[in-house]
Amino acid sequence: MMRDKTSPNPASPGEASVSSEECPLPRPVTKPDAGSSVPLRFLGNVVFPFKVVGKADPGNCSFTTMDVFYTSGIWFAEVLQTSLPGLEDFWLWMTFMGDPKSVIIIYFPLAYFLLDRKVGVKVLWLGLISEWLNLVSKWFLFGERPFWWIYESGFSKKEEVTLRQFPASCETGPGSPSGHCMITGTALWPVVTALTARISQHSKSWVVKAGPFTAYLVFLLAVGLSRIFILAHFPHQVVGGILTAIILGWLLESRVPLERKLSFFMWASLSLLLSGIVTYWALVALGVDLSWSIGLATKWCTNPEWIRMETRPFSSLCRDTATALGLGLAFQSSYYTQLKGERPGWSQRLCCTVLSLVVLRLLSDVAQPQNVALWYGLSFAKYAIFPWVVIALLPKAFHALTSSTGPSHRE
Repeated sequence: MMRDKTSPNPASPGEASVSSEECPLPRPVTKPDAGSSVPLRFLGNVVFPFKVVGKADPGNCSFTTMDVFYTSGIWFAEVLQTSLPGLEDFWLWMTFMGDPKSVIIIYFPLAYFLLDRKVGVKVLWLGLISEWLNLVSKWFLFGERPFWWIYESGFSKKEEVTLRQFPASCETGPGSPSGHCMITGTALWPVVTALTARISQHSKSWVVKAGPFTAYLVFLLAVGLSRIFILAHFPHQVVGGILTAIILGWLLESRVPLERKLSFFMWASLSLLLSGIVTYWALVALGVDLSWSIGLATKWCTNPEWIRMETRPFSSLCRDTATALGLGLAFQSSYYTQLKGERPGWSQRLCCTVLSLVVLRLLSDVAQPQNVALWYGLSFAKYAIFPWVVIALLPKAFHALTSSTGPSHRE
């Protein structure tokens, strides 16, 4: 950080000094001109630096409790960005691993094939339920995001604050609680309990048995720090997301429906959709502006190309309803019913795992149309297909291939 030498008696980072002459929350500064900055390169994307420097307006001295959280969060984000520059790639990778989409395209197939089918279904089900809850929570909590708050609040210190946005920074939904921590943390809870149960069969040491939960916490903390690093969340939003994930995982794991009739999953999908829509329009009817965060994200995102449809609130709702329906279609598939009584060997499970990761990633990366209706339609179709690919298609394809070349391997 560079000190603003033109300002007398500058405050130290994180300090909120209020006097009769200057206040911690000044008038909003203007949006930086990205073209005037020297761009940095990361994974082929241009990352524009921006600086927040301003002077307070006399007489404007309101400073709320939340402002303390927000201001402290900005300084913490600056420490992460400037103190450990060599970890930039790591933080961006962690924010990808914590993406709610990764629950479906990574953690679901890993748990389904490498741990247990029931554990895999629990991961997927808890992921979609927690994502719906996260969506509704954000509508009520109105959490700010750092990358727009520093401008809208008129954040200013007598220190020069240098921060950067990244392609993953420009989330369009409210920020509280952190969806990356809450959704991924809830979805991974069955994995933690399954691993703990297996370890307990072979070890009496509480240190060893605590290994899965310790790794779980370390992973979520790393995801949370990555979200602070890219200015997508404040620290208190991350902590709230982690605590909520643990509570939801503990409460919901034993209540996951397994192999119900198709009608159950159809009703579940429809219920998620209708309840989300009804909640949205009820709040709108009460005068709540639920598009406020989209406007702020669009206004203050350095690069308009970083504004993605998949971060819109109804994108999450589309993913959840499609996944719930897809689970029902997968369980009713003739491919699944033919093989559900068999227990494949490790070679088949490993091959299906690798194939699932590749196929789901390829399908996920299929280019989306610009038309909004077509975008949601294709997104719904993709996420409805994903469970069927993992549960029915790939196991059947591999079984047919091995049956034609020799006897199947069993454990």
